[in-house]
Amino acid sequence: MNEQLIRDIAAKVLRELAAQDTGGGYVNTINPTPPLPIGISARHLHLCRMHMDILFGPGSQLTFYKELMGGQFAANETVSIVGRNSGEILKARVLGPLRSATQVEVSASDARALGITAPLRDSGDIAGSAGVTIIGPKGAVYLGEGCIMARRHIHMSPTDAAIFGVSDRDIVNVLVDGPRGGVFSNVLVRVDATFTLEMHIDTDEANAFGIKPGTHAQLLKHPHTTMEVSQC
Repeated sequence: MNEQLIRDIAAKVLRELAAQDTGGGYVNTINPTPPLPIGISARHLHLCRMHMDILFGPGSQLTFYKELMGGQFAANETVSIVGRNSGEILKARVLGPLRSATQVEVSASDARALGITAPLRDSGDIAGSAGVTIIGPKGAVYLGEGCIMARRHIHMSPTDAAIFGVSDRDIVNVLVDGPRGGVFSNVLVRVDATFTLEMHIDTDEANAFGIKPGTHAQLLKHPHTTMEVSQC
């Protein structure tokens, strides 16, 4: 039996199981899909060219530290983030490549430490979000808006989406096992050919569920709704 046939069968079984769900509970399956890897995202930021020049010097370039998915990478460069009442986060990592707009992503605990109200948003949706000051080795930038808490989400390739029986922008529930395990609801699915299968949560969510690097989860409930989101 070839690999594509196995994927087609898995997707068909998932659709049939989901059709039996009335919406009042979770689909009752026993490991119907592969384990879902979980990635824990610490506070980080994306910079535009203008802000990169101010923070690190004209014409400066991000230097590679670690490869991420979708053509992104963690850079060696870090900055300080300052909020109200002298709240400060040191050594927040910059991710590359540069973007058209600067965006800072923090957890709820980080936001409290900074003294700001960072809204829960999808990546790229920064209009009306919190303002912070970013301090680099060569200068500082006051960001009037751009600081958010990132909505938890799952990255998948189209092949993964077929296996899991989901589509881009679907909303699903995810089970995490363990002593402090539970169910994450309202998890956004993002599908792109450049993505590697992984669910992304922040440090607060990981700590609440006792999740450590290498933890896997299970997609539990077939999606019933979709969400309009901005492009990553």
